[in-house]
Amino acid sequence: MVMINFNPVSSEKLYMQIYNQIFSEIQSGSFAIGDKLPTERELCEQFGVSRAPIRQALSALELNGIIYSRQGEGVYVKSNQVISDHSQSAIFFKSISPEDIVETRMNIEPIIVKCAAQRATDEDIKDLRSTIKKMEEETKAGVYVPETDEQLHNGIAKASHNDLFINIMTAISNAMKQQEMWKFIRDRTVTRPDYRDVNFKEHQLL
Repeated sequence: MVMINFNPVSSEKLYMQIYNQIFSEIQSGSFAIGDKLPTERELCEQFGVSRAPIRQALSALELNGIIYSRQGEGVYVKSNQVISDHSQSAIFFKSISPEDIVETRMNIEPIIVKCAAQRATDEDIKDLRSTIKKMEEETKAGVYVPETDEQLHNGIAKASHNDLFINIMTAISNAMKQQEMWKFIRDRTVTRPDYRDVNFKEHQLL
């Protein structure tokens, strides 16, 4: 079995740091496809952590198609790249209704905003203010730019420092982009001159 000297990790987002290090070793060829990874106990010792973040990292690697487990035998390398099916993703996002988008945003965004208000760093706040300023200038110029709107919402999610919130907002953005009915609704609301100011003020309050 290949022995790798993994680096100790800090406390923030442990499982992601572990995930990235293991994935990096797989990509570099330290672990070839079919190779067995060290046991959970060995990984705990090398990373200097408990089993919880190790299991989270291994679960994420398996979810992305990088490794697979054999009951009672261990974990093995399956691929050296993340496996994804973009065509299936596109079909999924197109199938989401505008009602689902609105319902999801109305329920989850207040929670994301609350977390962002509690956890935002100075850099996060600076980026958000810059985006709001950009949106204000666009509104005064009489234009609506969907990318700026998306940048603000994703920026708030980023400021929450919750990876799942970030991924959820990314999924919502993808659904909005690929849902034809959503574009139809947008073109008859936020892009209209009589609604642009209202839209900006609502976003400014976030």
